[in-house]
Amino acid sequence: AWGFSGGQHVLKWGRCEAYAAVYPTVPDWVLNFSPLPSLSSPHRNLSAFPAAQSEHLQQKMSENGALPLRGKVLTVDTMNANVKKVDYAVRGPIVQRAVQIEKELKEVQGVKKPFEEVIKANIGDAHAMGQRPITFFRQVIALCTYPQLLDDNKFPEDAKNRARRILQSCGGNSIGAYTTSQGIDCVRHDVASYIQRRDGGIPSDPDNIYLTTGASDGIVTILKLLTAGEGRTRTGVMISIPQYPLYSASIAELGAVQINYYLNEEKCWSLDISELQRSLHAAREHCNPRVLCIINPGNPTGQVQSRQCIEDVIRFAAKENLFLMADEVYQDNVYAEGCEFHSFKKVLFEMGPEYSSKVELASFHSTSKCYMGECGFRGGYMEVINMDPEVKAQLTKLVSVRLCPPAPGQALMDLVVNSPQPGEPSYQTFMKERTAVLSALAEKAKLTEEILNTVPGISCNPVQGAMYSFPRITLPERAINEAKAKGQAPDMFYCMKLLEESGICLVPGSGFGQREGTYHFRMTILPPTDKLKIMLNKLKEFHQKFTQQYS
Repeated sequence: AWGFSGGQHVLKWGRCEAYAAVYPTVPDWVLNFSPLPSLSSPHRNLSAFPAAQSEHLQQKMSENGALPLRGKVLTVDTMNANVKKVDYAVRGPIVQRAVQIEKELKEVQGVKKPFEEVIKANIGDAHAMGQRPITFFRQVIALCTYPQLLDDNKFPEDAKNRARRILQSCGGNSIGAYTTSQGIDCVRHDVASYIQRRDGGIPSDPDNIYLTTGASDGIVTILKLLTAGEGRTRTGVMISIPQYPLYSASIAELGAVQINYYLNEEKCWSLDISELQRSLHAAREHCNPRVLCIINPGNPTGQVQSRQCIEDVIRFAAKENLFLMADEVYQDNVYAEGCEFHSFKKVLFEMGPEYSSKVELASFHSTSKCYMGECGFRGGYMEVINMDPEVKAQLTKLVSVRLCPPAPGQALMDLVVNSPQPGEPSYQTFMKERTAVLSALAEKAKLTEEILNTVPGISCNPVQGAMYSFPRITLPERAINEAKAKGQAPDMFYCMKLLEESGICLVPGSGFGQREGTYHFRMTILPPTDKLKIMLNKLKEFHQKFTQQYS
């Protein structure tokens, strides 16, 4: 607002007053502006003036020393530097381009492409690729969301009983209420019972269970607790290469130090203790390694660790005093003959008190993978073992800052760990659907390996578990040089050309990490079998054409 004080014009914003002899008289554009800001009004915003005049006034006041000339508070230069280091290849430039192409294909006067649709094989999103939801899960969620359906005789009694039990544990019997920060009490008890059954009777304490917003939320939370120190005392986090980019992104955001250990591609992406030792020894020169992260079954590499390997890892962690993080979200996704899932907790306790009383472990599970594929509900849990009680109190405080995980995700997690049992009305349908999903994935895992290995220049290890293959590709020298000239990683160059020419969206291996001089891509095995066959054949044709073009 304009006012006068000692012959000077006064500009007031709220409680702040800037006095400056900006103009000898009130400018004509102020007097002529309609509606005219009242000279007596103490709190008129400068934005009431036309934009050009506002900028002119601020410039004049700055020149006269009354108002500093300032840019935006938040710029790329002034933002959190760690955020700029974050990279998440699974939803990176290729995926963004895929979305653009989808829009182009839908336009009436759209750009002509040599394909009719984009096949997104970049992310483990089962329902987006056509997998049907498990009937029982959706029935219970529907009942929890709209309790009036409890009176509908179309729903089986076991679904109604699960819904009533969940609702009775929610404030006001509503899934729309906040829950306790650690998660709904009955769900945590059900998770503990599930773990105890899974691990052959080894006890699980509900107080050690934290329900999370997907497994990712729990992983980031534990990394936050572990990150400390400066310089050579800064926390180092050991992660497998190739790795799931959540880990490298979280480490960058938290300002921790990433320590790479390489999986052995020649031995079906196995984990060698000698490589862990090499990696740890080198890292101690510049940071304080405190954490060892394991993904089993593997993402992006699809390997399933043997029991012997898990025992060796636990001995290594105990010897080197490392906190173990076991990402076990694919625990039902095991396909290869002779492979079996072993939880880190089960192996830890079967190794006896020397290890079970000492090694600190956090393990993670999710509703997003396995046969469920319920990614959007963001349900998950973590179990912490041998955590210092004072640290555990800090963990509970930390999760309380975010109030609680989504209640529907908690409800869905409960159904995963408390599924229909023999004799219940929904059991047969549930088992039929569950078996069908896992059998189809096993078939597609084998199909993917077989077809890719018929392509000269592509080598694919057996997909023992999880939802992905991570084949190695041989690229011509000319293609590598052209990619580098464009400032791209060679496998990024390859995958972008594949998208533009074939409509197939994959993630380059460089987004997950790989040994120097090797190139890969990650693709999911989730598309329906008929579409997967089409995709693999198009990929085969593209690779042959690409190789000829750049040879």
